[in-house]
Amino acid sequence: MSKIMLISIALAFLGPIYAAHGQESYHLDIPGLRVAQFDADDTYDPFADYSEFDEAQEEEADINFFRHGRFVTIGFIGGTRNFTQGQGQLYTPAPAFGLFLSYFFDLRFAMQFSYNTSSHSFHVATPSGDKSANGSVSFSDFSLDFKYYMNTQNVTKGLAAFNPYIIGGFGQFTRTTSVENVPGFSKEGAMGFDLGAGIELPMAHNKMFFGAQGMFQLINFPDKNTEIVFDTRQKTGKVPNGDSFTILGILGVNF
Repeated sequence: MSKIMLISIALAFLGPIYAAHGQESYHLDIPGLRVAQFDADDTYDPFADYSEFDEAQEEEADINFFRHGRFVTIGFIGGTRNFTQGQGQLYTPAPAFGLFLSYFFDLRFAMQFSYNTSSHSFHVATPSGDKSANGSVSFSDFSLDFKYYMNTQNVTKGLAAFNPYIIGGFGQFTRTTSVENVPGFSKEGAMGFDLGAGIELPMAHNKMFFGAQGMFQLINFPDKNTEIVFDTRQKTGKVPNGDSFTILGILGVNF
């Protein structure tokens, strides 16, 4: 009987035996002939999860971002703007409002463009009070900021839902001043820096969110350390130094 017929008969008998014993493996030993054996437990493939470009953690982060993350957020900001030092004595607090757009690089890091404006009244007088001036001043800024969302895996579930973040960047600030009974207005521009923090509370199945943010703005206007003097050379003793800070509520829509 030929070797081929012997192999066929052996396989015919061993097939049902393998099916009956599940994952057990058998070795067919015929002199002069090698037959490959199969082990159902031997399922490890060192190349199954191999990627030439992405590591396992990066791939997992990408999947999580595309499944649960947001790409763009647009929304409305509104609250109040106030000032420190000399500007805090000159200008009254006033409502501030604007718009923003955020672009997310991943789950934790985003870039934000925002516009914010406010209008304040002011009163300045000489120490003797014989001369004074009233008017209004408006502040507006275009800012480019970067936001980093804190890791909340190690805090309680209730606090993690608030999505705390820190934010910082820079912007172009414009100050426009108008004085009562004086025609025209003055307009100055300056660069400034932003630094703040906030929280976001998701709504509508993460399609929207409501948040709150505090921001300190360091602005370098040219006359920041120059005393205000009337056109009659009368000094006021007031210096418009100090910086701006805002406390804002946020309503955003996620895409």
